[in-house]
Amino acid sequence: MSFADDLEILIRARYPVIYVPTSEETRVIPVITAVAAQRNKRVFEWSSSTGLVPGGTHPQSQKARNPATRDPLVALDQVIEQVEPAIFVFKDLHPYLGKSAPVDNAAPIRRLREVALHLKNSFKTIVLVAPVLEIPVELEKEITVLDFPLPGREDLSELLDRIVADLRELKQVSIELEESGRERLVQAALGLTWSEAENVFAKILVTDGRLSADDVPAVIAEKQQIIRKNGLLEYHPPNETFEGIGGLAVLKEWLRMRADAFTPEARAFGLAVPRGVLLLGVQGCGKSLCAKAVASAWQMPLLRFDLGRMFSSLVGSSEENVRKAIAAAESVAPAILWVDEIDKAFSGFQGGGASDGGTAARVFGTFLTWLSEKTAPVFVVATANEIAHLPAELLRKGRLDEIFFVDLPSESERVEIFRVHLRRRGRDARRFDLAALSAASEGFSGAEIEEAVNSALYEAFHQREDLSLPTLMNALRQTVPLARTLDEPIQRLRTWAGGRARPASATGILESATGSPGGNP
Repeated sequence: MSFADDLEILIRARYPVIYVPTSEETRVIPVITAVAAQRNKRVFEWSSSTGLVPGGTHPQSQKARNPATRDPLVALDQVIEQVEPAIFVFKDLHPYLGKSAPVDNAAPIRRLREVALHLKNSFKTIVLVAPVLEIPVELEKEITVLDFPLPGREDLSELLDRIVADLRELKQVSIELEESGRERLVQAALGLTWSEAENVFAKILVTDGRLSADDVPAVIAEKQQIIRKNGLLEYHPPNETFEGIGGLAVLKEWLRMRADAFTPEARAFGLAVPRGVLLLGVQGCGKSLCAKAVASAWQMPLLRFDLGRMFSSLVGSSEENVRKAIAAAESVAPAILWVDEIDKAFSGFQGGGASDGGTAARVFGTFLTWLSEKTAPVFVVATANEIAHLPAELLRKGRLDEIFFVDLPSESERVEIFRVHLRRRGRDARRFDLAALSAASEGFSGAEIEEAVNSALYEAFHQREDLSLPTLMNALRQTVPLARTLDEPIQRLRTWAGGRARPASATGILESATGSPGGNP
């Protein structure tokens, strides 16, 4: 059922107080007014600046205003005195109800509770509209929360059609939208409010005088503002691509196959929305790069979920922070939620909670429940280096789609990695013997190869000569790879992954049984 249908049922059932947490007053109030008209009820609106006025009263009009009703206690008295069936929309009453209210809120809370008891036997309803949800414990049994959805595909498509129709007459504005491009713009705008979507489309037109599928990154950038205001998640620009990652062919192909799985065509075909993936493996082998690259390939915002930031000294605050961060991610969906080094975040969970009072266990439970029950198109990319700290509940199928093991790069993958890093630094890879470099870097991770290239560049710059093969080989000889330092933990990780995780490369786990640090026989 729609929001209007749910609202009408609650009103007909004489629910006294309905709370609609939304910042879209301009969208929700017309819906409330339409429902009131169907039920032959009058509409009154209240705010702390206007007081209680008939619905639809222009803000500049002083007629029919009673300044005394700016006081919520007086306004609530007017609700009881009203005889006719009516709906009273109270806008931003939450400062008088919240725990951190800047005013003495005992009287408004008590008065609202008394009014709610009175309304149960009347044809009047109070609808609270506010951008945040603030319900004191005294009113939990009297208030019913009804969510007002963000604009869906049809709403945003209608908005885009209206903008296109209005602008086609302006010759200085170019509209280059075919059906696929239009769908990509609508897809990118999902998660924005109506006004945010309208603003970003207008911003695009003002900036470059055109509207096309190439403007999807601009729409995604608008979502960055929402995340920055939240403060619990980090927005990462999608500046990596699969072409900039050497190796991991199986993982990259798996992700490419799911690029269009968020579209209506995928739903019609019977596909479920992809849930997420766990990337387990050796440090420095490209797990985090893949999280960044998939956001770029799928043209979705990348949000880094730092679980360490969630923990607070106040009891219950950590769980609330997780819920707020999840809500923020869902508000800009479809999106990629990157949970980096999830094994470290939940390392205290296995210890039974003796050291932190069970906070890690509660936070983990909140996150795990969301993974199982989420319906919003938020794709989770979790990375981990150590399986000993991963709770078994996280590894169960159904919460994430797949577990990939990212091993040290094979010989052919190291060739590709050298080619990527040389090209990125303005060097022609054909000038270098990549096979020799690959052989000299056996057991190196991708990050260690990159660092060796950087070290060689420093040396060449100091010698006032161009980068050469001998300089690169010397940098490799001076590097001690992590595979030698942590040989036993890496072999233990490979042993666990065999049969439990899918190899991210065409070569890797199966070859690692030979004991070669690079996964090569």
